[in-house]
Amino acid sequence: MTSTTFFIIFIPVLSILLLTINLLLAPHFPYQEKDSAFECGFHSFLGQNRTQFSISFFIFGLLFLLFDLEIILVYPYSVSGYSNDAYGLAIVLIFFSVLTIGFIFELGKNALSIDSKQTSLPDNE
Repeated sequence: MTSTTFFIIFIPVLSILLLTINLLLAPHFPYQEKDSAFECGFHSFLGQNRTQFSISFFIFGLLFLLFDLEIILVYPYSVSGYSNDAYGLAIVLIFFSVLTIGFIFELGKNALSIDSKQTSLPDNE
């Protein structure tokens, strides 16, 4: 039996075995909030989980993700700096200019401002 065949058989068997042991031996304390979606610290009271909140935090998260991807895409260019020519430089400059234009557009639309107060729906009592 080759090592590849061994791992193709061994890994699923091991994972099923460990999952079965976990289901049998793990403590089980069911309660309703474990099955509900986590809403970034907002607790749902009496089924009222439709509160409005600012989307700015989500936009900031997307910006961080975008600029992390930028670092990943520029890293190969910086590592191969000796073999790059004018074509590689032009591609990187176009890439940075598109990112800069997008960032300036978001600043112009005031999408990066965070309000100090959280909005919520009025109570229906």
